Amino acid sequence: MKVSDIIKKLNLKVIAGEEGLNNEVTGGYTSDLLSDVMGNADEGQVWITLQTHRNVMAVASLKEVAAVIIVKGLEAEESTISQSNDEGIPLLSSDLETFELSGQLYQILHE
Repeated sequence: MKVSDIIKKLNLKVIAGEEGLNNEVTGGYTSDLLSDVMGNADEGQVWITLQTHRNVMAVASLKEVAAVIIVKGLEAEESTISQSNDEGIPLLSSDLETFELSGQLYQILHE
């Protein structure tokens, strides 16, 4: 499944990083603690978080995640958006709560 498929199925908004919409998705990871993501997320996963600062994209790039989804309709900082475009890692947004979005992502990845 590609990031573009996830966007359609979860009704996500693309904030930045359109270059990576064809990234292959291998799973999902949900955490707001950057050190947790650095230690446990895997390449190709979609990372769900409420963090909006630029360090999110630094960790996303380090771990080579397929995309980052920001929950609760929170708005990413300009530096985060810029880095998303530079890295080619899609930065997405959802109005859903973390728990609900994580469950929906799990379901579509296991269909």
